[in-house]
Formats: sequence, C-alpha cells, structure tokens
Amino acid sequence: MIVLKDLSIGYKSKRNTHVVASGINARIRGGELTCLLGTNGVGKSTFLRTLAGFQPKINGKIYVDNRELEQYTERELAQKISVVLTDRIDIHNLSTQELISMGRSPYTGFWGTLNEEDHDVVQQAIQLVGIENLAQHMVHTLSDGERQKAMIAKALVQQTPIVLLDEPTAFLDFPSKVEIMQLLHRLSRETGKTIFLSTHDLEIALQMADKVWLMSPTNDIVAGTPEDLALDGALDNFFSRQGIIFDQQSGLFRVKHSTHRKIHLEGKGLRLMMLHKALLRNGIDGSENPSSSISIHVADDKFNLYLNNQPHASFHNIEETMVELLDLIGKQNFS
Repeated sequence: MIVLKDLSIGYKSKRNTHVVASGINARIRGGELTCLLGTNGVGKSTFLRTLAGFQPKINGKIYVDNRELEQYTERELAQKISVVLTDRIDIHNLSTQELISMGRSPYTGFWGTLNEEDHDVVQQAIQLVGIENLAQHMVHTLSDGERQKAMIAKALVQQTPIVLLDEPTAFLDFPSKVEIMQLLHRLSRETGKTIFLSTHDLEIALQMADKVWLMSPTNDIVAGTPEDLALDGALDNFFSRQGIIFDQQSGLFRVKHSTHRKIHLEGKGLRLMMLHKALLRNGIDGSENPSSSISIHVADDKFNLYLNNQPHASFHNIEETMVELLDLIGKQNFS
C-alpha cells in the first residue's frame, strides 16, 4: 500500500517553486488497478516520477508499506517499486527474454548473473503476461503492443509489490490498448500487487479501473471508484467541455450534437438506437414529435419513412434511409 499525507508535488528551482498538485491525502491499495486521469500538461508524469522516487516531493509524506519513501536505499526501493515508462524502447541484438531478465538486476548484483531461481522468476513472468511465443524473438522485431507486454513482464520479475506505469497504452491501437488494460487488471487480481498508472484513455479506464484519480489544473485531485465519481457528478464536472457530455446511465462520455430539426421516430431495440445515433450526427433530433411532417417507423427488418402520415419509402439499412431523409429535408427547406 502507498499512503500519501498532505503531499505536494512539482519542481523546485533556485528562484521559485512550481507546484503541480498539493494537499493530496489518499491511499493506493494492493490488489487494485488505479488510473490517474487528467489533461495534457496537468502533471501526471510528475506525479508518477515523485511516487517512484525519481524526483523529490515538495512537501508532505509518501509512505510505502508504512515506511517513508526517503528512508529506502536505491536497492531497497528497486525491490519495492517497479516502473514502466511511456518511452518507446529502441533496442537491437537483444531477445525478449534477455530484456525481461534485466528486471532481476536488483537481486543479481553488479555482474547480473542469473541463478536457477532467477530463471524461474523470468519464465513465470513470461507465462503470466502470455508471451511465451515471443521469448526468443529479438526486441526490435516486436510490435508496440508486444514490447509493452515485455516491459510489463520485466517489471514483474522485479517481484515488487508496487508497479507504476506512465501511459502504458500510448502508441497502441485500440484492441491493444484494451488488451494491455485487461492484462493489468488481471495481474492486480492474481498477484495482489498495487498497480497505479497514468493514462489518456478515458473510456477504457472508466470501464477497467477499480479506482480513478482525477487530476485537475487547479492542483486538486479527486479519487474514488468510477461509479461513485459518476454518481456525485465529479466526472461530469471534471471533463465538462463544450460538445462533450457525461452519460450517467452508461458511465461513459459521449459527443453532444447540436440539432436543428426534429422528426417523429417510432420503434424499439438496437436498430432504433443506431438510427437515432445517425440522426444526431446529422443534426436531427429523432423523438416523439407528432407535429413533424416526416416520421420513421423502425420495424424488425425495415426502416419505414412517412411523409405527411403517408407511406413514402422503405429501406433495409440506415445509409439508404438517411440519404432519402436528408433529401426530403433539403427539399422542404428549399420550398
């Protein structure tokens, strides 16, 4: 567990001190995946570096397993906290297994010679992350997602109770982002480790994180489960921007479309929801509006378009329906 008491983080120079965040009182618990969210430049990386001991705090206390961070030697800290940074690694002539083995350096000493126990730990990490087929591949041949898995395995072989990750899903495509977050969530459960990461991938974090920390430009940090932060309005207020709204029912953010026309829409099910989505994208509010001269009735296999309460056309897909609808609206506005 990590405990923060009245913590202030930032940068000190000869002339002044720049505070990134202050008055932080929180706990990061073992067996949980905690995600730090915030806009660009708000100080997420500074926070991670401070927790890792890479840069000094300004004020307050950081306790790691009931001991102040500053009381650890470098070697002791390397056996308590492992770190995965966002930088892309550019390594040649090194296999994936050799890269992962480097995570044993806090235990192997100056010469870095691995014994049987070290080799067992490396193999266990490779299996836990699920990259057995990549162990003998050269690092420079791996995809971004595969390299990130290798770096996570390298952190695991340090056998630290705490793993900190700075933007672990940066540079990855969407399926790989989801896969990495699922992996980290599973590892937090299976290993009981404290896993704390910063990320820009808001939607995935809100679905995968046990706890979310919201870091704002006003030096405030609000922490809680995604569900509690949704219920008390913290998420809505934190990410409120013009054109973005928080949907409390889904617990996710969506784009807010401005509408300039209403039509009458009837039906139910997924086909109705998808049509409503297409309408909003085109500035049309599909609702129960009987006064509209245009209406669409969504059936099981067709989209039935009505003009002045008379059947006008039927279509099997949304694309054809929207083409005809927009043509009708254009003609009505012209006339």
